[in-house]
Amino acid sequence: MDERTFDRSGQHASVVGLGTWQLGADWGDVDDKEALAVLEAAAEAGVTFFDTADVYGDGRSEQTIAAFLSGRPDLHVLVATKMGRRADQIPENYVLDNFRAWNDRSRRNLGVDRIDLVQLHCPPTPVYSTDEVFDALDTLVEEERIAAYGVSVETCAEALTAIARPNVASVQIILNPFRMKPLREVLPAAREAGVGIIARVPLASGLLSGKYTRDTVFPENDHRTYNRHGESFDVGETFSGVDYLTGVEAAAEFAALAPGGCTPAQLALRWIIDQPGVTTVIPGARSPEQARANAAAARLPELSGETLTAIRDLYDRRIRDQVESRW
Repeated sequence: MDERTFDRSGQHASVVGLGTWQLGADWGDVDDKEALAVLEAAAEAGVTFFDTADVYGDGRSEQTIAAFLSGRPDLHVLVATKMGRRADQIPENYVLDNFRAWNDRSRRNLGVDRIDLVQLHCPPTPVYSTDEVFDALDTLVEEERIAAYGVSVETCAEALTAIARPNVASVQIILNPFRMKPLREVLPAAREAGVGIIARVPLASGLLSGKYTRDTVFPENDHRTYNRHGESFDVGETFSGVDYLTGVEAAAEFAALAPGGCTPAQLALRWIIDQPGVTTVIPGARSPEQARANAAAARLPELSGETLTAIRDLYDRRIRDQVESRW
């Protein structure tokens, strides 16, 4: 699989990575054996970038990645984790002493002395404008606890503030055919600054797979049930912030645009891969089959101008007004 570079850090990632939120929690139950099988399938398909967080399953996702990689010393995988969401979400918690404690825990979970890439995990907005926060992250690099750092953001404004910081290596942001606003300013700014873009929620929590209907019922411990209206965290993380019924109807239109030999999910992933400035896209997977199908999107041809125009038209008609004013 092709790899792209985080220019500021010199690190490389496969154009399709693997998001591992599903392997920790909040998407129903996934047993350890199945989680390891997902990681194996992704690696065998050429994925060299795993994204996790200390809060996914309260460390379970990090520990599962460590268990997998310990048995595969032949693999060269860039592992990115995130920190911050296990604490109360107030700017005062984003200080060096806490960073060291959070980093110690993640390094233990991952079984490494130095973590490849650490990202602030959608912190309160004032954090992005606080010099001391980034001084503390620089200290973690100097202490060789981490090789590089980035941020995960909710809004385009937060992304632009982070990109202006000279040592931010990456910005993780929601980007998919139902969330196009980052294309206008964030991706061009990141390209100019040499900041990598990690595209998350690429399938709009599965909506863009075309598998769901208005009658689909998700498990009680799935965020697509308990966070549908933002009850537990930013609603933009669930279905990209799109109203579910609107999303299902729009997803049916989107699925009809998939060319032959391409599933709707692969169409969404290919659309993201084709956007200038994207370094890697990180779909999750709950089965080896999903992991392999996601990786296969990297081998599909670039989308035609006609398909791109149709996707843009769908977004403008059905989605734009629901998401652009908030994120």
